[in-house]
Amino acid sequence: MSDVDFDIGIIGGGPAGSTAASYLAKAGLSVAVFEDELFPRQHVGESLVPATTPVLADIGALSLVDGAGFPRKYGAAWTSAAEDDIPTLGFSGLSHGFGSAEILFNERDQPGVHQDYTYHVDRGKFDLLLLQHANSLGAKVFEGVRVRRVDFEQPNPNLVFSLGRNEMSVRTRMVIDASGRGTLLGRQLKLKVSDPVFNQYAIHAWFDSLDRQALASREGQADYIFIHFLPISDTWVWQIPITDTITSVGVVTQKKHFASSPSDREQFFWECVSSRPALAAALRSSDQVRPFKSEGDYSYGMKEICGDNFVLIGDAARFVDPIFSSGVSVALNSARIASTDIIAAAEKGDFGKPAFATYEEKLRRGVHNWYEFISIYYRLNILFTAFVQDPRYRLDVLKMLQGDVYDDAEPAALAAMRKVTWAVENDPDHLWHRHLGSLRAPASAPLF
Repeated sequence: MSDVDFDIGIIGGGPAGSTAASYLAKAGLSVAVFEDELFPRQHVGESLVPATTPVLADIGALSLVDGAGFPRKYGAAWTSAAEDDIPTLGFSGLSHGFGSAEILFNERDQPGVHQDYTYHVDRGKFDLLLLQHANSLGAKVFEGVRVRRVDFEQPNPNLVFSLGRNEMSVRTRMVIDASGRGTLLGRQLKLKVSDPVFNQYAIHAWFDSLDRQALASREGQADYIFIHFLPISDTWVWQIPITDTITSVGVVTQKKHFASSPSDREQFFWECVSSRPALAAALRSSDQVRPFKSEGDYSYGMKEICGDNFVLIGDAARFVDPIFSSGVSVALNSARIASTDIIAAAEKGDFGKPAFATYEEKLRRGVHNWYEFISIYYRLNILFTAFVQDPRYRLDVLKMLQGDVYDDAEPAALAAMRKVTWAVENDPDHLWHRHLGSLRAPASAPLF
């Protein structure tokens, strides 16, 4: 009789957990996924970056996603209400106006990506698709089962959960925490570290029949993800197609801004979007089809993301401000990288922490690159679009926007962006100084 019930126990059936389950089940390991909700479920984070495409192809799910009818995403655009007379200071390609820019994903070849688009997804449908796919590959999926804790006192980890009034457990060789922002092991092992700067707060809803071109700089951008800069400190709006007619729109700000406002979340949303009258008018002319929801505690890290018999992946390991739609990409790619180490560990019969060194190194590198990119982005504010449109930096910026951040120590554009930011913020008389954002982040806080 085996000394375990499953080789791998996975806490959470979202994109990270289901992707890891698919990789591991395909490798012949016995896998159990414990998901406390019943799918489909509503979830924010509806836009993918191209770095998800090779992972979906690896696990055999790309054709399923492509056939699901999700809107195809060919590019991204930024808009602002900035003045047109901001000095260009040697940056080229700014003829469309400072603060506005666009980029197409097919401008740069990306390893493993053989299509010029990714997807905007209804996360309820997308997450269910991935979970069902993992099940079809042999992973055992238990929905409506909430893991309460992991008992590491035994030779093998026990996942403890409640079934009715009874407490039960399953024995596994190792545990993957893919519990998302619930961060089960992060809380249990006291690993979680709140980000000292990116304490973001989002208010969002879905709108039908929104004119997606209302703030576009040209025709043909309706299928893009839009990021609309607001003339409000550290505050922006996402615009993401969900279906042919339904669009997700969300306001993201620092939590302190919302906390200091006397308005409720719905009023706060409308006050923010009203700072861009054309956006407000387009939203008022559409039909709101979902109530406003809020998301808090947006950014945090972990002191450790792996140990003896466990790894943390996806949002359970790290979450940074979602301005570049990084959440699902980090979920899928952390599952991919961790699964490689887990399969090798299973072959050796050793799930000690050293077995996950490659995962730890690559995820540290990737999230550090994301973190610094987003930190500099917020500090540059609308000045970021100078780098998007300048041919000296455009492809390197695109590489980061594609989510291709795990194999290079530091993308070259980061050094240039850091240099410009330092020069501007340290010279109050600099012609760009007044356009800087107020948010400043340490170089790496926290490390994960």
